[in-house]
Amino acid sequence: MAAPTDTPTPVSLPANAVELRGLTKIYQPTGKAGPKHALKGIDLAIPRGSLFGLLGPNGAGKSTMINILAGLVNKTGGTASIWGHEVSERPRRARASIGVVPQELNMDPFFTPREMLELQAGLYGVPKKERRTEELLDAVGLSDKADAHARSLSGGMKRRLMVAKAMVHTPPVLILDEPTAGVDVELRRQLWDYVRTLNKSGTTVLLTTHYLQEAEELCDTIAIINHGQVVACEPKTTLLRRVDNKALCLTLERDLSAAPSSLEGYTVELPEPRRMVVRYQPSRQRAGAILSALAASGIGIIDVTTEESDLEDIFLQLTGGAHGNTGVIHAA
Repeated sequence: MAAPTDTPTPVSLPANAVELRGLTKIYQPTGKAGPKHALKGIDLAIPRGSLFGLLGPNGAGKSTMINILAGLVNKTGGTASIWGHEVSERPRRARASIGVVPQELNMDPFFTPREMLELQAGLYGVPKKERRTEELLDAVGLSDKADAHARSLSGGMKRRLMVAKAMVHTPPVLILDEPTAGVDVELRRQLWDYVRTLNKSGTTVLLTTHYLQEAEELCDTIAIINHGQVVACEPKTTLLRRVDNKALCLTLERDLSAAPSSLEGYTVELPEPRRMVVRYQPSRQRAGAILSALAASGIGIIDVTTEESDLEDIFLQLTGGAHGNTGVIHAA
C-alpha cells in the first residue's frame, strides 16, 4: 500500500468561465401583450481568463442574461453554468463564483465604504481574517474616503465602490453591467485600468457597455446580441475585419473640381478643392494602386492618412440599426 501523502488533489479549472447552451427566457403575457421571448436559445462560451464584451441595443436581452447568471431571474429553458456550476442545479456555488456590478447604484447612504465592504463580506461568509477590505479600498482609490458616509461620495466614487463590493469574496468571474455610465473621462480611465489589473491577475471579466470605444479598448473577445440572439461572437481583431471598408484621405498640391478619370471604379469624394477621400475594399484593392493612379494623372500629394471601420460600424451593420438584421454570425 502506498504511503499516505498530504499533497492536495489538484483542482481542475473549467475551460470556460461562463457557458450558456440553448438558454431561453420567455416572460409570460401581461395585460393585452403576448409572451415576450427575451432570449431565444443563446449559445455562448466565455473562456476562463478572458475580458469579454457583450454588446447589444436596448431590449436585446443583455440584462435578462445577466440576471439569470446572478440568480435574479429564472430561465425558461437551456443551461447556464458559471465556473462549472449550473445556476439551477448548484445555485449557491454558481453565485459564489461571480461578482456583479449592476447599472444601478444600490447602497445605504449612511454606511461608510469600509462598513459596506465588511457587511458584504459577512453576507458571503468570508471569515474576518480573510477579508480584503483595506486592499479593495486602496485598489479602487477610496482609502481616503473609507470612513465617509456613502451619501457624500461623488458618482464616480460610488461606481468604484460598487466594483469593490462585487469583489469582496474574490470571485473568479466579474460581471460589469454598464460600469462607467455617467462617469467622467478621467474616472472611466481609472476604472479601465483597474479592470485590466483584475483581468491580468486571473479574473474573467464580462463587460456590457453602450460605449463602443470601451469595448474596443478593453475586450479581447466580443459578442453582439440582438432580438434575444447572438449575431456575432469573435475575437475583437476578427470582428473588426468584418467590415471591408477603408478610406484614403489625401491632401493635394492643387485644387481639383472633379475626380480624375484614373480613379474610375473607386468611390471618390472631394469635401474641399484640395482634399480627396477615396473609399475602397482592402480585400479587393490596394492603397498603392490608388496612389499610383494619382501620380499617373500628375496630381501631387502633400499628406496621406487612412480611416478604418471601427466597432460602431460593425455593431450597426450586424444589428441593422438595432432593428433590422437578425442573421446569426459565428466565428469560424
